[in-house]
Amino acid sequence: MIVPGRTRDGIAAALRTSVLSPFVSLEGYASSVRAAVAARHDVLLTRGQVASQALRVRAVADENVTLRTLLGLSARLEDGFVPAELLPSRGAGDDFTIALAIGADAGVQPFLPVVTADGLVGMVQSVDRATSFAITWAHPDFRVSAMSVDEGAFGIVQPHLGAGAERWLLEMRGVPFRAKLDAGTLIVSSGLGATYPRGIPIGTVLGELATPEKWARTYLVKPSVLPASIGPVLVLLPARTQRGVNGVWTTVSASDSAARAVAAIGDSLARAAALDELAARRAALDAAADTLADSTLALVAGGRRDTVLPDSVRVRRGADSARSPRGRADSAPVRPSVPPRAGPPPAAR
Repeated sequence: MIVPGRTRDGIAAALRTSVLSPFVSLEGYASSVRAAVAARHDVLLTRGQVASQALRVRAVADENVTLRTLLGLSARLEDGFVPAELLPSRGAGDDFTIALAIGADAGVQPFLPVVTADGLVGMVQSVDRATSFAITWAHPDFRVSAMSVDEGAFGIVQPHLGAGAERWLLEMRGVPFRAKLDAGTLIVSSGLGATYPRGIPIGTVLGELATPEKWARTYLVKPSVLPASIGPVLVLLPARTQRGVNGVWTTVSASDSAARAVAAIGDSLARAAALDELAARRAALDAAADTLADSTLALVAGGRRDTVLPDSVRVRRGADSARSPRGRADSAPVRPSVPPRAGPPPAAR
């Protein structure tokens, strides 16, 4: 403390390079670690912010897509519906009912269908002035009369009530045994009832279920609207339900018909290509046969019978043997009869 500055600096430098050298190195290493930890924290914080922003952007984009499709559905309906936002559920884990931010003041009544641009969601169950509650297709009491999009099979759709992931599937029961539905067949409401008009998409067939009933079939159906993806909905008013919704969900049925048409066109093109190939082969065989016949006639006319093709020789020999009586097993040579001699018999020697 009391030595001059130049002497003090020399002593301090000597101590740092000798006795305090390990401590100085440890302090430098600790400073590097602290800087690395701070930089890592900044990087993680930045990544988290970017991820949260990306999720918000994705949610906004999904919501925009949902609203656009719902606007397209409302444009096709034109009138007779009420849009509704979803409210928080009444209980934790209640996926069977949804709360809507509209009520009797907007004209909502019990037993009105709730739909989205993808298809049927459920039915209004209870109504008050400002809110209403609807059951989804996952509710155990849900039932809807349904049919295939080509009107070839009719039945009743209800929740599957299976275990695990199969809990969120539907069953189409009571289908006549003569009606066979392929996987991917679109199922829509049949309109046989006072609740759901004809033509609302319900789901697509996954396959047939094995049941003890031998007079009817049961099919497993994948719903068109999943509970987790339910957003803004439309409630169809009684006037619109009575008029029907024919041609509103033409996008889904048209896509199904388009897929079938493309498959049919592909099959017809394959058949046409096969027929063209067969015709080309027949033409080639006919041309080869004509060429062979012309060359054979030319050789025969020129007297060069020894150079005839072996196949024609065999054919000619077969024809000659067929015409010759020698080729028949039942034909034997007949000797001419000799008339008996006249006069006495010859004398014995």
